[in-house]
Amino acid sequence: MASAVDWSLAEKVAVRAAGREPFAESYHYASLTSDFEELTRLAEEQVALATGLRSLTGPARARVTDRQGWVRANIASFQRLLRPITDRLEETISASPFAPVASRVAGAEVGMVLGWMSSRVLGQYDLLVVEDERPEEQDIVYFVGPNIIGLEKRFAFPPREFRHWLALHEVTHRAQFTGIPWMREHFLSLVQETVKSVDPDPKRFLDALGRAASEVRSGKNPLDDGGVMAILASPEQRVTLDQVAGLMSLLEGHGDVTMDRAGADQIPSSVRFGQVLRQRREQGNPAAKFLQKLIGLEAKMKQYEQGERFIEAVEREGGTDLLDQAWVEPGNLPTIAEIRDPEAWIARVLPTVAA
Repeated sequence: MASAVDWSLAEKVAVRAAGREPFAESYHYASLTSDFEELTRLAEEQVALATGLRSLTGPARARVTDRQGWVRANIASFQRLLRPITDRLEETISASPFAPVASRVAGAEVGMVLGWMSSRVLGQYDLLVVEDERPEEQDIVYFVGPNIIGLEKRFAFPPREFRHWLALHEVTHRAQFTGIPWMREHFLSLVQETVKSVDPDPKRFLDALGRAASEVRSGKNPLDDGGVMAILASPEQRVTLDQVAGLMSLLEGHGDVTMDRAGADQIPSSVRFGQVLRQRREQGNPAAKFLQKLIGLEAKMKQYEQGERFIEAVEREGGTDLLDQAWVEPGNLPTIAEIRDPEAWIARVLPTVAA
């Protein structure tokens, strides 16, 4: 049976598209592994003290990788994540003489996206691959060495400070998923629900394009709220996507707030780091910006800012005690509408706190 996505080709294309970071040849590169092993341990303790979230699965493990290593790790995650879709697509296209061509086209497209992303990402907590196979390759905090070195050199960042700052953000994400007992299972269930509900019917795709065209005529960019996935979603699927968007905004905002607070006395350059990375998110050539919209990355970038504003509003009303109510149970998580309107979440949750 033909594979819906030629994953081998995806990897080859991504590795080629990833390119090389000229500064990766710097003699400072050798210090990345030892620095991140030390700073990840330190960051984990600082995050626990700042947030009250302590991992229930043991200490964090840091791994410095290059762009190619990041690509391979994410292709493994993508294969598992997209399996419900690709299995159904394989059944649909198995009899088609064009199946091999479609598989290679899909592989090339996935590869181009991952290759481009690998040149931008600095760190990532890998939580999607949570299975019994190869446990030594799971629950890892990745740091993409060439990209980190490149920013340090271009902007004259103090290396130890910048690496500490990055470690705080990624370890905060790990604490969210391993320190809140229900969070990982809840998040993965939302993702799986979204993936399993995707309809491979071509008519569905054409209908979605019609809706997108209608939005364009009304002056709205249909890619603004989550890329192609949001366009293809049915009204029922949009409910789940909005839940995912609300959760990710909360987690990203919480990660940014924590990274600035937890090591504030040890990272005097944190304000400048934040300014440079915000500018980096906003800048880019038109083709890159379109790609960001297409795959939903621009929506993800908005999650940082919206999440931070939500946390600021909640803490003004009730401090960290009120914010901590979001971690009590899935029903307390804000929707994307409540992220954009914190007072609505406060009005919903505050009575339960008073009780």
